[in-house]
Amino acid sequence: MKHKASLMAHCVAYFPDARRSLAAARGLARGGADYLEVQFPFSDPTADGPAIQTACHQALESGFTVDLGFEWIRRLAAELRPQTTEKAPPPIFIMSYANLLVRRGVERFCREAAEAGAAGLIVPDLLPPEDEGLYAACRKEGLEPVPVVSPGISDRRLAALTDDRAGPRPKYLYTTLRRGITGGRTEVGAGQVAHLQRCRAVGARVMAGFGIESPEQVEALAPHTDTLVVGSYFVKQLIELGRGAEPEQIESRLRQGVERLSGP
Repeated sequence: MKHKASLMAHCVAYFPDARRSLAAARGLARGGADYLEVQFPFSDPTADGPAIQTACHQALESGFTVDLGFEWIRRLAAELRPQTTEKAPPPIFIMSYANLLVRRGVERFCREAAEAGAAGLIVPDLLPPEDEGLYAACRKEGLEPVPVVSPGISDRRLAALTDDRAGPRPKYLYTTLRRGITGGRTEVGAGQVAHLQRCRAVGARVMAGFGIESPEQVEALAPHTDTLVVGSYFVKQLIELGRGAEPEQIESRLRQGVERLSGP
């Protein structure tokens, strides 16, 4: 039987606004996404391409604040909570940048994230040992901290990020499939496969993203990773729908998008 990687689907809280971004997240979950990555927008992101930068800018214009972001997470978690013995809802991982966490206080941010219903945090620019206490605070609150790496990382650094001498070994490791920013299509080749195999060798569950937008890419990458992370593909669909799209249209479009990538 073929290995089938799980899918983490990305959305931006408050893009295009609070109500319709909840519809987007519902669509991703109901389409079958195994994890949700919810970005808390920041005005100066370092790894995001044009589509996600546009989404973050509009989310901030729509009134996003960290306080409202946690309330949004709390509402989403409640909406996705099963009413019977159905399949458990996808865990929610908050993704953002160091600036938001440090300004609020890392320990406070982690505590509020856990209280809102998040399962983990993805913060690309906070990595041990210079993580401002993020990993310790996550573990204190029962959150999974997810290190983010890119091709070209040394074997020594990769091993250090997943070492258990400074605390419990991270359950997940997020790797980009190429250097640079999100958005552009990634051509799957021997280099990506070799990098993914190296990441999997450290023992964490590998989440791989950047430039995934077709079932063919999913099929090519699935044997070599545990989870595929898809972001710009879904954000671009929201942009295409336009500012006048109704929540029902958004939910349906993103549900279909997940189903297209996941396959039968």
